[in-house]
Amino acid sequence: MAYNSYMCSGDPGSGDVLDGVAALVAERNRIDAALARRVRAAELSQAPERDGQRSMTSWLRGHCRLSGSEASRLVRNGRALAHLPALAEAHDAGLVSAEQVAVTARAVTPARLAAAAEQGVDLAVIDAVFTGIAVEQPHTDLVTVVQRYCDDLDPDGPEPDPTEGRSLTVVTHADGSRTLHGCLDAVGGEKFTVALESFTQADRPAGDERTRAQRLGDALVQLADNALAAGSLPTLRTVKPHVAVRIDLADLADPATGQGTATLGSGTVLSAARARWLACDGAVSRVVFGPDRAPLDLGRAHRLADRHLRRATELRDGGCVFAGCRAPTWWCDVHHLVHWIDGGETSLENSALLCERHHTKVHHGFRVERQPDGRWHTWRPDGSEITTPAPLLAPVA
Repeated sequence: MAYNSYMCSGDPGSGDVLDGVAALVAERNRIDAALARRVRAAELSQAPERDGQRSMTSWLRGHCRLSGSEASRLVRNGRALAHLPALAEAHDAGLVSAEQVAVTARAVTPARLAAAAEQGVDLAVIDAVFTGIAVEQPHTDLVTVVQRYCDDLDPDGPEPDPTEGRSLTVVTHADGSRTLHGCLDAVGGEKFTVALESFTQADRPAGDERTRAQRLGDALVQLADNALAAGSLPTLRTVKPHVAVRIDLADLADPATGQGTATLGSGTVLSAARARWLACDGAVSRVVFGPDRAPLDLGRAHRLADRHLRRATELRDGGCVFAGCRAPTWWCDVHHLVHWIDGGETSLENSALLCERHHTKVHHGFRVERQPDGRWHTWRPDGSEITTPAPLLAPVA
């Protein structure tokens, strides 16, 4: 294995293996410290702008394939280290982890730094306390001390805004399934529970063997179905929210299962059987590419893409096509590759899906182009191409 240099031999009971684990953790901490500092330096120099990105968080997501939460944590850690030099030194030495730095970052947000300055708090003392606990005490002790410090900065503050504590993370897996993780305040949680409970109690057929968790999951999907079918959701980029599935007409008509022949707007691959099931639901919009498809070429008479062309562009591109950006379709405009004012036609071939930021960038020197193989390429104003790193290779046995 390529990782042999990091593995320890000998009797596990001798402690050699555990010493190796501890050494690797310390090395990872040192690397994390260097990475956080480099990210901070890139942020201060506004380096992401060179690749058309607004922030280091968005650059890390698009170019390093980090999750949004991990990218944000890296940026916050870099900022925190600038205010906590003693902690930063311990991090550099491998004595403090990135997770511990993330805990302390809560104490040095702009608002809390301002509050500390108003109250005459000596940040160097706080830095020393945090560092000592991080190096010598259990992780939970650091969490407790940081929380106590944050509470002490504003012991009699105003009633917190309930929306500040609300969060929802949706992770999309390779097969298109989603994992949800979130947190709601008491009132928001009550509304959510009441809405779901109405469906779980109304849908209890005889012999139902679903677990409570399964019934709640079905209720959540039913809640989404009803909202989509009602047609009362906000319009996104001139189009009502809808579930779209792309499938060739021949596969749609063929009674065979047809594994992997249909694609959802998110890029998830489905069987033809499941696509036919979706097509039978009148509450779901359908876009069929075949002999009778909606017109995709509007010529020169129309400057703006109509809903048919927009849906076709969404299904083809799946999101913003600018390198390093995968903003969802509802954030995007349909851009003319050859500007309409320059004679460009309003057609699928001359269209590209771009988020608002990158649509602006393309009108100010950047350029996107679709290659014959269907892949999009992006160039900077100086003519150099923006590329994302190649996927890391798996270790070779």
